[in-house]
Amino acid sequence: MKTALILGISGQDGAYLARLLLDRGYKVVGTSRDAQMSGFANLDKFGIRGRVQVLSMALSDFRSVLQVLSQACPDEVYNLAGQTSVALSFEQPVETLESIAVGTLNLLESIRFLDRDIRFYSACSSECFGDTGDLSADESTPFRPRSPYAVAKAAAFWEVANYREAYGLYACSGILFNHESPLRPERFVTQKIVRAACRIAAGQQERLKLGNLAVQRDWGWAPEYVDAMWRMLQQDRAEDYVISTGETSSLEDFVAEAFCLVGLDWRDHVESDPTLLRPTDLRVGRGNPAKAQERLGWTASSMMRDVVRQMVLATQG
Repeated sequence: MKTALILGISGQDGAYLARLLLDRGYKVVGTSRDAQMSGFANLDKFGIRGRVQVLSMALSDFRSVLQVLSQACPDEVYNLAGQTSVALSFEQPVETLESIAVGTLNLLESIRFLDRDIRFYSACSSECFGDTGDLSADESTPFRPRSPYAVAKAAAFWEVANYREAYGLYACSGILFNHESPLRPERFVTQKIVRAACRIAAGQQERLKLGNLAVQRDWGWAPEYVDAMWRMLQQDRAEDYVISTGETSSLEDFVAEAFCLVGLDWRDHVESDPTLLRPTDLRVGRGNPAKAQERLGWTASSMMRDVVRQMVLATQG
């Protein structure tokens, strides 16, 4: 039986990944800053909380990271932890950089120090590419980060590459484009839109305020994306991969689809709020998943409209 250690197991990706690995016969260990006090609602929702061992870990504390790795003795480590909100990173840039870049460095250095056969996955982000215009970003596209979150993720990406090349660690980064599910908290705009549409249809909310509706993103389905993470660690050689659907839609399209599914015209219920605009934002996010398709055998099945439909059904049901 393999042991997997998931950092950030209480989040969307962590919960889906834990369920996938348990189904594949793994022993799963997860971490939280304070495992005794933290809630693991997503694990409870899947009915797997009792099958997961949880340990306390402070990613910014090297000794804490080293202790947990020594105790868990994992075969695979999935780093999904750290500050996850682009918008919040503008308000908390220091915490964002420490939790992502320093946390990743502590994990890599701990693995090197222990000198065990551990395979390491790091969650990178398409935000690192910046605004690529009409270009579909792939593994060779230069990084031009435009937020503290993206800067931190870019730093973590190069840390992983350096430890792989300089120290021979099996370490790789998944450069994931936007991926959603009903487990998203409402501070993410996709869940904000879906829940507001459902509330408005039920007569419980009058208006929805959003920022820039013209931005375009590549939206996928989170349960499919965690499968890609697992596949990366099953390869003979560690490499980095772009994970995306290859299809880009505007936020306006996402909004229109959500309101259409509840029988409403979004234009009657949505207004622009300048206070919700970010200091800098990406006009277009478009990914090229050709390498993942070719080498991992991974292809996205759910496109934006499929994602919205499944999120609306989960909210209504």
